[in-house]
Amino acid sequence: MKIFIDGKYYSERDAKVSVFDHGLLYGDGVFEGIRAYNGRVFKLKEHIDRLFYSAKAILLDIPMSHAAVMRATVETCAKNKLRDAYIRLLVTRGVGTLGLNPNRCKRGSVIIIAGKIQLYPPELYARGMEIVTVPTVRNLHSALNPAIKSLNYLNNILAKIEANNAGVEEAIMLNAEGYVSECTGDNIFIVKNGKLQTPPLSAGALYGITRQTVIDLAVEAGHEVTEPNLTRYDMFNADECFLTGTGAEIIPVTKIDGRVIGNGKPGRITKKLVANYHALTNRSGEPIYG
Repeated sequence: MKIFIDGKYYSERDAKVSVFDHGLLYGDGVFEGIRAYNGRVFKLKEHIDRLFYSAKAILLDIPMSHAAVMRATVETCAKNKLRDAYIRLLVTRGVGTLGLNPNRCKRGSVIIIAGKIQLYPPELYARGMEIVTVPTVRNLHSALNPAIKSLNYLNNILAKIEANNAGVEEAIMLNAEGYVSECTGDNIFIVKNGKLQTPPLSAGALYGITRQTVIDLAVEAGHEVTEPNLTRYDMFNADECFLTGTGAEIIPVTKIDGRVIGNGKPGRITKKLVANYHALTNRSGEPIYG
């Protein structure tokens, strides 16, 4: 595996960062997870846009242009001879001192890793997964804004630990007002009477690239999509439920907090969206090999 670090490529064994990098010391940085399918990097511009928005929000100067980051992402896939890949793109604050002050970090660092990922067991995509609501509350907008895809993922990790302790793969996080926000690494949708609903960004949901892609596909298919505040009651009484994310793609949910969703099987609309999503990913994106 060849890993991009600040303009150079290193083997997996030799790819290292300083112990004084504030990304390691304080989780000070931003990241993106990106997918490549069939020799094309999917929604690359949208992901790099979001990376730069996150960086701007924390006053982190990315030491490469938008176009240069896009080129490096595609090149990293080519260097690793990948046609289908999961790409982790990180920007850290860079090397500094043991103090918090980000001004002591002279230059940010860009890291690109292109490999493979299997977020959930394959059988769950066929039969659906069970999830639970957990006590850990989603970050407040007034604290660490959930719109920032930062390297500090402790909020999500704590919720993931609670999911694991409950014997499931994923968890629903509520916001401070008790409304559904998102899952630990995915956005969440429900289907009710043929209409799709997903929590609004104001509820603490991340602006998911896959989330928006699914909204667009649903509208194209003639389904109404709304973004109301949702409660656990709404989730329990949904006809269908599914999660979306770059790593997860689209995965059906068939049980929430012990309540069976719909008939306990992946729903018709969910399965159609999965098919349409896979068709889209296989035909669009930034070419890796010219």
